[in-house]
Amino acid sequence: MRTDPAAWRVAVVGSGPAAFYTAEALFKTGRGVQVDMFDRLPVPYGLVRGGVAPDHQKIKAVVKVYEKIAAEPGFRFFGNIRIGHDLQVADLAAHYHQIVYAFGCESDQKLGLPGEELGGVHAATDFVGWYNGHPDHRQHTFDLGRAHTVAIVGNGNVAMDVARILLQHPDELAATDIADHALASLRQSRVQQVILLGRRGPAQAAFSPKEIEEIAELPDVDVIVRADEAAVDPMSQAWLERDGARSQQRNVKFLHEQAHKPPAGRSKQLRCRFLVAPSALHGEQGRLRGITLQHMELVADDSGTPRPKPRGTEEMLPVDLLFKAIGYKGVPVPGVPFEPKQGIVPNRDGRVLEAVGGAVRTGHYAAGWCKRGPTGLIGTNSLDAKATVEGMVQDQTNGALLQPHAGDIEALLRSRGLDPVRWADWQRLDAWEQQEGVARGKLRHKLVDSAAMLERIRALRG
Repeated sequence: MRTDPAAWRVAVVGSGPAAFYTAEALFKTGRGVQVDMFDRLPVPYGLVRGGVAPDHQKIKAVVKVYEKIAAEPGFRFFGNIRIGHDLQVADLAAHYHQIVYAFGCESDQKLGLPGEELGGVHAATDFVGWYNGHPDHRQHTFDLGRAHTVAIVGNGNVAMDVARILLQHPDELAATDIADHALASLRQSRVQQVILLGRRGPAQAAFSPKEIEEIAELPDVDVIVRADEAAVDPMSQAWLERDGARSQQRNVKFLHEQAHKPPAGRSKQLRCRFLVAPSALHGEQGRLRGITLQHMELVADDSGTPRPKPRGTEEMLPVDLLFKAIGYKGVPVPGVPFEPKQGIVPNRDGRVLEAVGGAVRTGHYAAGWCKRGPTGLIGTNSLDAKATVEGMVQDQTNGALLQPHAGDIEALLRSRGLDPVRWADWQRLDAWEQQEGVARGKLRHKLVDSAAMLERIRALRG
């Protein structure tokens, strides 16, 4: 039970990077803030645990920063608590001066094409969650044992992660924290060719240079680029010189080199296609068999930025599976304003609005993907959270706060018979997963079912 009812109390909904960076920025204000973090899952870290690829452990090491934040005296974690079900927004408003929504984007963007319902058509978000052992995605199945050619719509880093997981040898993944069910399925995979489909040209490719270069370094994989599609048109070259980032220039250089490099005859291929977009998906007996691709050209918009436009020609591409890697999208949370087109919480500089263009909802804030959409890297959320907290501090100084009238939230949780996962509980499960991993010759053995997590946590409490 907390003993200072006069303290500045903040609830943070979500426990991914944006949530932890929000907590960090709040503690750095030096105002004696108390932060309670809520997550619907029994485990923290959001997409760091459930989205970062298992062979990218250096990126996952960012959790060491979050562990230090969680060690702050004013921090508490309440896992396995669903806002809108176990607790309502009104409950939070009765207990906290401010509420920050940092729950990210949990769904995927749709293609909106004929045939999207066919078997073999999947969201990349489902595949990523599946191989990472996310409880929401553990029951998905992907027919890798009968697939030779896989298409991925999109060419951002998620697309690259999917391609790399499909193409690299499973033995290279076995020692990571990949979910056991995913590793078993990948060992049965017959995928030999992955084709990335990008609507724009090589200058506008969204992947990081390291991602494509990492695939090129796989011993069994040739990266193949068509010379005509790797060429940068004069308009894109001018745009690249004017507005392009160094990473985009590095991508263009790499893709140009690959286009003029003969294949080494390796057993697997990553084919990077540009200026193509699916217009229809075709199947037989309910299963995907091919894609109609329309050829695109780039035209300048009013600002001079190249935009893709159909050229009027098409081709048919036979494929066995397709993954949609065109972005994450937010889902509404009961009691929280939602803008369905962008899939975000409507806000102005992090202050939540009742609706787009509407009034500010005093005491309610947004940070991370649910604030700005699914863009940027993990570190982007730090700057984003700091900007939101600046507004929170201004409002706290000016007294523009919620007026909590209830005591500690723990009393309400107990009265409802809820059993939240506390930070010490997570630390016990974390240690257990790592110990089990060592026994199995890997970094971590993830429990992938929330009920199993809770059962293990209760057993570890002793």
